[in-house]
Amino acid sequence: MDPLANPLWHALTGRQRAAAERVGLAVRYEPAVAPFAALPDAPTREAWDDLAALVGGRGVALLFGPAMSAPPGWTELFSGSGVQMVAREDDDDGTPEAGLTCLTPTHVPAMLDLVERTRPGPFAARTIELGTYLGVFEGNALVAMAGERMRLPEHTEISAVCTDAAVRGRGLATSLVRSLARRIRHRDERPLLHVAADNVGAIRLYEALGFQTVRTLRFVGLRAPDAP
Repeated sequence: MDPLANPLWHALTGRQRAAAERVGLAVRYEPAVAPFAALPDAPTREAWDDLAALVGGRGVALLFGPAMSAPPGWTELFSGSGVQMVAREDDDDGTPEAGLTCLTPTHVPAMLDLVERTRPGPFAARTIELGTYLGVFEGNALVAMAGERMRLPEHTEISAVCTDAAVRGRGLATSLVRSLARRIRHRDERPLLHVAADNVGAIRLYEALGFQTVRTLRFVGLRAPDAP
């Protein structure tokens, strides 16, 4: 299977294995880094048992990738669809970065506050450890940000793209995504994004920035069976 078709598994068993916890055939980010877990492309019952051991009895696993049918005992809590978008290889308008701040761990409280206000998707106290995060400040207030999350063969994901409602319409998300995409290309990698399938506005923005939808993936939250 194309690694991008099961991105979390190939990130957590590849370039980001140092940020992963693993039991047998199941992996996840350290919980303070990100909430996602992953299984192989075609998980066996053994892999599901390993995932149950990894998250613990009645623990929750958040999966994002190809559609998978959990065995009996697992409870689906929520699910939905997301689209995967990959940047065209030659799409770089050369616009210089301006007014962007490279965020550091000292900015994490402000980042978590912005995420709480804008809800771009899962973001935890140590997510910043996964890559470069850029932000825009007005005075002392962080009003927009975006950063790097999953790292796959020859690709890096742009994630946590969010803008405070008070400053939307000023092109801040565009500037952040373009700047991150340029940095990724300079490493001879291609940028990619994941967006909820019903987030039409974000999909249109990313299309305008040169991203193309390549597939639909499923996200699902599952509660593990009781511990034996």
